[in-house]
Amino acid sequence: MGNLTPELAAMRDQTRDLAKSYGLDFYEVIFELVDYDELNMIASYGGFPVRYPHWRWGMEYEQLSKSYQYGLSKIYELVINNDPCYAYLMRSNALTEQKLVMAHVYGHCDFFKNNAWFSHTSRKMMDVLANHGSRVRRYMDRYGQSTVEDFIDVVHSLDNLIDPYSPYIERGTDARSEAKERADSSNKEVQKIAAKDYMDRYINPPDFIKAEQERLDKRQEQAHRFPARPSRDVLKFLMEHAPLETWQQDLLAMLREEAYYFAPQGMTKIMNEGWAVYWHSTMMTRHLCQAGEIVQYCDTHSGTLATRPGQINPYKMGVELFRDIEERWNKGRFGADYMRCEDPEMRRKWDTGAGEGRKKVFDVRRIYNDVTFVDEFITPEFAEDQKMFIYGQDRQTGQYVIVDRDYTKVKKQLLKALTNFGNPIIKVADGNHENRGELVLQHEWVGGDLQLDQAQMTLKSLFAMWKRPVHIRTMIDGKGRLLSFDGKESTSQEIETDDPATGRVGTADE
Repeated sequence: MGNLTPELAAMRDQTRDLAKSYGLDFYEVIFELVDYDELNMIASYGGFPVRYPHWRWGMEYEQLSKSYQYGLSKIYELVINNDPCYAYLMRSNALTEQKLVMAHVYGHCDFFKNNAWFSHTSRKMMDVLANHGSRVRRYMDRYGQSTVEDFIDVVHSLDNLIDPYSPYIERGTDARSEAKERADSSNKEVQKIAAKDYMDRYINPPDFIKAEQERLDKRQEQAHRFPARPSRDVLKFLMEHAPLETWQQDLLAMLREEAYYFAPQGMTKIMNEGWAVYWHSTMMTRHLCQAGEIVQYCDTHSGTLATRPGQINPYKMGVELFRDIEERWNKGRFGADYMRCEDPEMRRKWDTGAGEGRKKVFDVRRIYNDVTFVDEFITPEFAEDQKMFIYGQDRQTGQYVIVDRDYTKVKKQLLKALTNFGNPIIKVADGNHENRGELVLQHEWVGGDLQLDQAQMTLKSLFAMWKRPVHIRTMIDGKGRLLSFDGKESTSQEIETDDPATGRVGTADE
């Protein structure tokens, strides 16, 4: 398995057996020893060197290579979600670093296999991407490299317009549900309960009948829309309804499949890295690290957890949250009694000896993603301990000072950055606007305006597929706005904010 030296192979076996003894469960892991240049190349392909040819991979390779040469960054390891898992070790790493990396990799592989958000991902993605690469090369031979690359560029610019939760949701699109919707929408009038004239206003209250009639009218209008409901999976809508050639539909389907494969990694970045750090630190400090390796281990480990002011280090936040959860559940700091306690000193000394910490972190690893992880487990005590405050620059001194100590505001900012990977939520609202075949999208506005330059570029990419004018309804500076592109020029005009397709209107402080 792999090309490890006998020393590294023995180290791998020791680390694997140790990880299993702690209850970690993972697919077989194949370690490959590579030079820094090879590792940069593999990383530029997203961990899959068998992917289709595209200039994007070369650009990312140059960026990684320059960053390594100038000492700005270094890739210690790279592991991919597959069965078997493939992990790449840099040949120039010291033995202490190789130990740390192997322990870290087994933590990742356990997370890939057991976290619910990865349950729908293909476990043979190395083979899938190899097939994608072969098909793309065939299309390049047939239609020309530049033609195919240009279309791939368009898809890349839209590959975040998916519904990352759709693999986990039953949306009721079966025949029985659709038949029921059609039957409901065919009822144009509210069916009253039969009653005598003098009792009718009591049995069929006018306000209730009016509200039901409005609901039926709205449902009937909705049933005649295209699509019937706003569709968050914009790529799927384009794949099914845009005037694309067969090879373009196939390419779009392939790249959409890849986008869904990588989506859980973006949804669990903090948890995944925190879980891997939790286990490499546990195994290194208790078993693997020799006395003479402590300083080097601490230097590498501290570099991984270093956090710059104003930035989130997923390694640091993830491992600290897992450790906090383990400590809280070991000491019984959960449940109604603990939550009712308002004495800070009693809460600080609270210890029932519950001893459920290790079981709890395994349960958390199994069912949470970053949004639910942060939302549920960041407590006032954790925020205080980790110095999670809102900072601002003092105009007189130029120094950054604490502006607000309310941890709920910090959590709200974190959740906003994590929701939908920090991207705006965009849905297809109308595929036949005003019966002209124009495409209308809606932006679910919840406090953050669109970046106009990026929005206009997105509209141009959509036009390249839809071939007809495209629009997006949004909010800018508190006012409804319609952004459009007709193939020649971009326009922006004000619209009424109560338009149902404008999206959900709210404030950041809701």
